[in-house]
Amino acid sequence: MSIGQKVLLELKQEIALKDYERYIKLITYDVQNSKNDIAYFIAPNIFVAKWIYTKFHKDIENIFEILSGRKPKIKIGVKEKIQKIDNSKSYTSNSQRKSSKSTILNPSFTFDSFIVGTSNQFAFTTAKSVADKLGMLYNPLFLYGGVGLGKTHLLQAIGNYQLNFGKRVLYTTLEQFMNKFTSHIKSKNMDRFREHFRECDLLLIDDIQFLSGKDKVQEEFFHTFNELHSNNKQIVMTADRQPNKIIGLVDRLRSRFEWGLMADIQPPKLETKIAIIKKKCELDGIEISSEVINYLASNMGSHIREIEGTIIKLNALSSILNQEITLEFTQNAIKDQLDEKKETISIDDIVNFISKERNVKPSDIKSKKRNKSIVEARRIVIYLARHLTPNSMPQIAVYFGMKNHSAISHSMKKINEIINTDENFRVLLEELSNKIGSNKIKID
Repeated sequence: MSIGQKVLLELKQEIALKDYERYIKLITYDVQNSKNDIAYFIAPNIFVAKWIYTKFHKDIENIFEILSGRKPKIKIGVKEKIQKIDNSKSYTSNSQRKSSKSTILNPSFTFDSFIVGTSNQFAFTTAKSVADKLGMLYNPLFLYGGVGLGKTHLLQAIGNYQLNFGKRVLYTTLEQFMNKFTSHIKSKNMDRFREHFRECDLLLIDDIQFLSGKDKVQEEFFHTFNELHSNNKQIVMTADRQPNKIIGLVDRLRSRFEWGLMADIQPPKLETKIAIIKKKCELDGIEISSEVINYLASNMGSHIREIEGTIIKLNALSSILNQEITLEFTQNAIKDQLDEKKETISIDDIVNFISKERNVKPSDIKSKKRNKSIVEARRIVIYLARHLTPNSMPQIAVYFGMKNHSAISHSMKKINEIINTDENFRVLLEELSNKIGSNKIKID
């Protein structure tokens, strides 16, 4: 077995099994091209090569050093280019960052590439302030919010910013922290573990909620936190909820997480999603019409990573099939993706959801009040109920306590008139419709 194969097997013990099965398992060690100072690996395509290099090249380097006593640069090339591996066809360490200590930072996650909207303005501003005044302003910084909203992007943006100043930056997920903890416990080498996590200027740790119920790991992280904080080293964490809502987290850790500042990231509004899609297309050189952008923004929910993945999928299909990315092409390409999100909903679901979106009480929507905001919310509910539920107009009329369905018919006519004259309102309705019908949007 080659040293490269041994390294990959050792890496399997330190990372999430799903990452190994989906990505690491796909690469092979290139014995022929590898040298003492360079280790070549071959990936099946450029996307896998980029992903593995971005996320794991430092871990691979460190394992090489442990197993062989040398620490080569890692290069991951593409299978088709095996005979022509060079810097343009493989992913390598950034020489400008040699003096910095970092792990798994995605260089594309910067403040400049982050799209700011009302839903994430506070978190963005706070993260940027922390990056400017490391260890001096808010320590720790605790970013929280739902899946795919940009927490990891902001977390790594802080790290990438500080790498420019030669700071020792360490990024890890809580799962990787636990895996390393377990591995070093077994090898009775906890001094190396503590050295790894405590000799940095900036510790970035993702998904801290997974500390829940892990008593021994919490104990170790408690001491790591104290060591860094007492030496004015910056700590930034992300989670899917606030510290006081993480069940199974010991009080002394919960209180420390609340020492600094907590900033939440909400699902992006429609205009922010449109801006995100435009930025992603610009960065990747993908040409998509405004019509398609609006369709994606209004139909894809609020999971930013899922939206970005869909754009990549559309571009790949367009290239393979040699077809332009039109609205019809897009609708056909993601039809199954959208169908999977749909679930049976009731008029009550729609009322409760719209009441939050429009800041109107559910009881007011179902009442006979004629205030402008209430009437608009009621019309939207009627329109969505007609399109998203099996209820007929007479049945919807009964729900609202109306004598007959004529008022429902009038509301449908009025909202259709607005749709025909106001493109923004039509897109908004599509977005609301898909939010309600998405498994990723909790309606309560």
